[in-house]
Parts: sequence; structure tokens; C-alpha cells
Amino acid sequence: MKKIPPRKPEQAPEWDPNTSRYWDPRDLEQELLRQFHICADCRMCVTYCGSFPILFERIDDDIESGRAESVELVGPDTIDEVADHCWQCKLCYVKCPYTEDEDSYELMDFPSAMQRVVALRAKRDGVKVVDKVLGEPALIGKLGAGPPAPLANLVNSTRLVRKIAEKTTGISSNFLLPPMASEPFPRWFQEHEPLATAGDEGRVVLFSTCNGDYNFPEVPRAAVRVLEKNGYEVVHVPEIECCGMPNLDGGDVDAATKKMKKNVDLLIGHVRSGLPVLVVGPTCGYTIKSEWPRYVGTAEAKAVAKAAQDSMEFLDGLRRDKKLNKDFEKGFGRVAYHAACHLRAQKIAYPAARVLMRLPDTEVRIIERCSAVDGTWGMKAKFYDEGRRYGRKLARAIEDGGEEIVIGDCSLAGQRVLQETGMRLLHPMQAVAEAYGLNVE
Repeated sequence: MKKIPPRKPEQAPEWDPNTSRYWDPRDLEQELLRQFHICADCRMCVTYCGSFPILFERIDDDIESGRAESVELVGPDTIDEVADHCWQCKLCYVKCPYTEDEDSYELMDFPSAMQRVVALRAKRDGVKVVDKVLGEPALIGKLGAGPPAPLANLVNSTRLVRKIAEKTTGISSNFLLPPMASEPFPRWFQEHEPLATAGDEGRVVLFSTCNGDYNFPEVPRAAVRVLEKNGYEVVHVPEIECCGMPNLDGGDVDAATKKMKKNVDLLIGHVRSGLPVLVVGPTCGYTIKSEWPRYVGTAEAKAVAKAAQDSMEFLDGLRRDKKLNKDFEKGFGRVAYHAACHLRAQKIAYPAARVLMRLPDTEVRIIERCSAVDGTWGMKAKFYDEGRRYGRKLARAIEDGGEEIVIGDCSLAGQRVLQETGMRLLHPMQAVAEAYGLNVE
């Protein structure tokens, strides 16, 4: 009979997929039971996602029936269900008092444990069709953006077509898919005329993200103009791949690592030249900072991760150093600012909010609610209704304030906001560009 595991691990948990221990099912099972035991004793995260209510209900049933004292009877079916309902928002790690970041001997890392479950399952059973499709946002963007965009957007808005596609791909016909851009960002960047001030203060590399390249190019366009306004020449590497997070969501470690390695090779020269890598999406920023060193495991990957900053983190640094251009022409009144989960997971506070507060006639209300999209999870038909229940909490928090403008760093969360409230989310870079009077359309 299984014993209740101790709170302190006999050896540090293994989160490096480049080791054989990572892929050992027995080692993972022991670590899961240990973490489940600690979670069941604490229960602080019960409202964060579906994983914890499912886990606690199974444990409580076993205890109340007299069959167990704690997690001894938690088996593979429960583990799979708990992992399925984890959407990798990372908030449980941010809030957990038992992590390495909090200098706790328990060394808790629930998101990494769930990611390991999904990876082992994908290795054993293969990557699911829905995860293969959602794992290639750049490929889908290249196929649908540009001249095909009007047709692609028409197809994506046609209910019958979406219903048929849901049956074959597993992507919810109800989720509001990101639009395909008629002019992808790489094309705009190649043809754009830099502002006269670009380069006066130095150079930066812009990681424009898949969504920025093909779905929401207005975001990296705004970032380019704002950075140029502040004296920086922007370098864009068009060969950059997806950050890899969508592949990790489906457990496809090989595909994710391949993209990460290519990106590190493309960026390391710029980093060695002293250039920061500025990221306009919080999920990609988190992945570069936290996952690339783990999955690639090289000194180069660690160097790129160290050089990476959220784009608004960089602007806030200029503000802090009294170097931010304050030639603003307008403000926005009262705005609701959505603090994205993967931004909070970077533990850099709210750099966008601090910058927005410096705009004239602008009052910022910060909302800490998860959209329950988190990369790819919220797009899946299997979890759409559950995700929407959690997403409605964000929508209500926005509606309760009465603001007419919603600003947030995550464009995918913006799709949930738009669908639930009818309000279009503005990236903070867009807001700053507009405040400067810059034309980025």
C-alpha cells in the first residue's frame, strides 16, 4: 500500500527534460503524490483553475470513505484529469508559499509537474491532433495572413465551417479566433521608414511573436514606433520561430526544443553585442526567460533569457532612469488594465501600468483575473465552457468598473475580453503610441 509521502523531497524534483529521470514514470508519480499531499493540506489555490477542485474532491472522497488518510489512492485517471484541467497560467506557483523562490524546503512547482505529466503522456500515446494544430501558430499565420486574409477571416467567422472544423481539429467553434492580418508585421517592418530619432540612444531586438506577426501586427508596429520615438533603432529577425510554448501545452517537447534552439542561435549574436531582446507578448516573454534555459540547457540559452525583457518592462526602465520621452499629446481618462497571468509569472510587477500612469489625464485600475485562454487551452472544444466560466470573472471585473477602455499585454486574453464584453483590448504599446500621436495603422 502506498504511504503518505513526506513534505520534504528526498531529492530535488526533476524538471529538466534532457535527463533520463524526467521521463521516469515512477519518479514522476512519487513527486506528484508529494505535491498533491501538500496542496491538499493548503488548498489556497482551489479557485485558480479546475485542477484543484478535481484533485481535492477525489482525495476527500477517499478519506471520507475510510479508504485512505490522504493521497495514497490517487491514481493515473485522476492524475490525467488534473493535468488536463491545468491551463498553465502559473499563478499557483506565483502565489504558493512552498516554492524554491520562497526559499521553502518543499520545492513545490505544480505547473512544472503538470507539464511533465503531459510530456510523458505525449511521449507514450503521441501528440493529439488538436495540440499539433494549435502548436503551429506561425505556420497557420503564414498560410492565412497577407492576401489570403479576407478569405481566411470569412471562413473563421462562418459557423457551419467552424463546427465541421471542430470535429476534425478539436478547436472550439465558439472561441473567437484571432484575425488574420492583411499585412503581416514582417512585411511592414521591411518596408517601414524609421523615425529620424531611431538609433540616437542605441539598438534593441524586437521579438514580435507569432500573434504579433500574423494576427495583431498593430502591436509590434506600435512597439517599433514607440521605441524609435525614444531613440532606439529596432532590429527584427524575420527567421525567428514560435517561442515553443504552444508545443509544450501539448507535451511535444521535441518540437518545442527544436524551435527554442533555432531561436537561441538566431539571437545569441545580438545578445553578445549587448542588445536587449524585447518581447511584446507575456507568454512568449515568460517562455524565453523561464523555459528556454531549462529545455535548451546551454549557456547561450541562459544568456538570451537574461537579455530578454517585456517590452513595457524596458519602457518602464526608461521611465525609472528618467530617459522616457514624455512628449505626450493625449491621455485616456479612466482605463481598466488587465494584468496577464504570464506577465505576473515573470514577477516584474506591472510595468505597463506604471508607464500608463505617467500619461496625461490617465487613471489606471488594475485587474488581476485570468482569462482562462493561456496559450492554447481555452481554444479547445473540450474545455471551452469551463474556460468561459473562469473568463467571465475577468469580464465582470472589467464591466464593474465602468471604464470604456481596456488595456492589456496579452492579445489572446483580449479575444476573451472582446467576446465577453464587446470591448476591444488595447496593448499598452498601442496606447503609448497613440498618446505620442504616432501613426501606426
